[in-house]
Amino acid sequence: MKAPLVALLFAAFASASAQNPSSPLPPACGPNNVDFDVKLDKSPHALTPPESGKARIYILQDIGVAGPPGFTTATGPTMFAVDGAWAGAIHGAAYFSIPVDPGEHHICAATRYFDRVAGTSVLALAHLHTEAGKSYYYRLRLGEYIELEPLDTDEGDFVIPNYPLSISHPKK
Repeated sequence: MKAPLVALLFAAFASASAQNPSSPLPPACGPNNVDFDVKLDKSPHALTPPESGKARIYILQDIGVAGPPGFTTATGPTMFAVDGAWAGAIHGAAYFSIPVDPGEHHICAATRYFDRVAGTSVLALAHLHTEAGKSYYYRLRLGEYIELEPLDTDEGDFVIPNYPLSISHPKK
């Protein structure tokens, strides 16, 4: 009698502690009720230098070993936020960039995929301090889990122009 009761209590506790996919994301992310329309521009692109008095953050989504540039995953777009506001999205192996003011920033990359084992949305977080006139590069890798890592400037300058540009707009 005790074993089934303990199992029932444990299951209830685990269920209550699991995060609901509609529950709030960390403060670096945007609100949970936003989706993006995403298109890829596969024409050649030059890197965009930072605007005067701004820094620029480049995000490169790499599908890992699952596919080449332009490969599209079935999980939908990965959304990116800076300081709690969604800035754009990428679908497949592609990149986008955003201007930011100099200073400390918090980045969130989140997929719509919900990890039922962990009870959380699949996401990665990072923070950085930017300076005006400089560009910063991050690579997001999708695979068994999501990984956001800084890229060396030389590598970012070399690799990113080989990927399609992701153009995204919030869905209305």
